[in-house]
Amino acid sequence: MKLALWQAAPTNGRIDEVFSAICRQLQAASAAGAAILVLPELILPGYNRPDLHAALAQTLDGEWIGRLRAMARAAGCGLCLGWAEREGGAVYNAATAIGADGAILAHYRKVQLYGAMERAGFARGAALAPVFALDGRPAALLICYDIEFAGHAAALAEAGARLLLVPTANPLGFEHVPRALVPARAHESDAVVAYANYAGTEGGLRFGGLSVIAGPDGQPLATAGAQGEALLVVDLAAADAVPAEGRPVRGEYRPARIAGPPVGSKP
Repeated sequence: MKLALWQAAPTNGRIDEVFSAICRQLQAASAAGAAILVLPELILPGYNRPDLHAALAQTLDGEWIGRLRAMARAAGCGLCLGWAEREGGAVYNAATAIGADGAILAHYRKVQLYGAMERAGFARGAALAPVFALDGRPAALLICYDIEFAGHAAALAEAGARLLLVPTANPLGFEHVPRALVPARAHESDAVVAYANYAGTEGGLRFGGLSVIAGPDGQPLATAGAQGEALLVVDLAAADAVPAEGRPVRGEYRPARIAGPPVGSKP
């Protein structure tokens, strides 16, 4: 199976332009033989546009997702993206995976909201989404800050996921996330992690690029630069070929107990 990832320029509310760009990238990913294309967080309507999140948010059965499902079907390539979802009076920072046939494979609402802007504008997701099959490979969704918490990736790995699709909007100054934490999550989970970021500036926020697809040995299968758009395409056979000595030993984790009284307790 081949996986594609698009490191995009920020959307900044340009809905029609981003749909045209997604269409072009889908066609390129399809031509390269990819089963799915991973896009950044809140690409619709834009990450650092809190003025647009509630105003433009749509339902899962709304025009945005309907249009994207048709585009995926026409291209013969699946799609995973972050977007602003409305359900009733709540707005969620959501991610959806769409299959090459246009079917919705998975839907997830971000659990770990980051910073004042997200916490003010979005309701928190209640739970991790179930693992789903992508071209026969067990996969799951997380969004940006979620991947920095080892427990979320570990829970999905325990449920069987071996591919984590992670739309993100990682700012400049947090390069340790794609360079260290994402590869660590991939190794800990014995999985591939696809982390799709922006490169450029939106509403005064500069994104750090460095999108990465990391393998189960903690090594990058492909990376993008800190600046500029990029389309990464990886054959996951390379991840499957990682030998046992490069992978974690499953089931071997044992919580350690600290000897002595709890810190701060009286003798």
